[in-house]
Amino acid sequence: MGYIFDPEVLHTISKSVVGLPHDEMFKALIEKIDAHYPNRIVKKTRWVFNTANGAMGTMTILYGSLSEYILIFGTPIGTEGHSGRYFAEVHDFVIEGEMWTYHENETTRNTFLPGDWAILPFRKAKGYCIKENGWMLEYARGVIPAMLPMGIWDNLFSNLDIRSLWFTFWDYGKITIRELLKGKI
Repeated sequence: MGYIFDPEVLHTISKSVVGLPHDEMFKALIEKIDAHYPNRIVKKTRWVFNTANGAMGTMTILYGSLSEYILIFGTPIGTEGHSGRYFAEVHDFVIEGEMWTYHENETTRNTFLPGDWAILPFRKAKGYCIKENGWMLEYARGVIPAMLPMGIWDNLFSNLDIRSLWFTFWDYGKITIRELLKGKI
């Protein structure tokens, strides 16, 4: 299966916006991804609450298909939770703040700072903590629809945030249908 996005390129782009003022950082990140991958990402963003596996933050979906997604995720106040275990690999490029992780059979933390790249391999899981004002570009490739239950369960059954759930499905669905019509999965 071919993929549109290259994690090495996304990492380079992410590192290039580190240190910019907060809102300018997001704008520059989106512009640079769009310049490298023209007409692929959404440039008009909507920030939506996301509560998944115990961690709450806010996200904006930039790209979605059946095999890839790109989003910006973070929190101004900090959060922690379980990563989930997927039929996909997840790449987190820290652009502001700090993220701590640990994997099964690890008793010390891994620390990721702005410019760092954390990878969650296919079918692996980790605990993670995003410190206050922690933000990242997240890219996943694999069986994306199989990830959706983790991404919606807390919003649907725990905090009853139907509005955030609606916008998550609307934004991801709209982008994915656009890609399917282009012949991309």
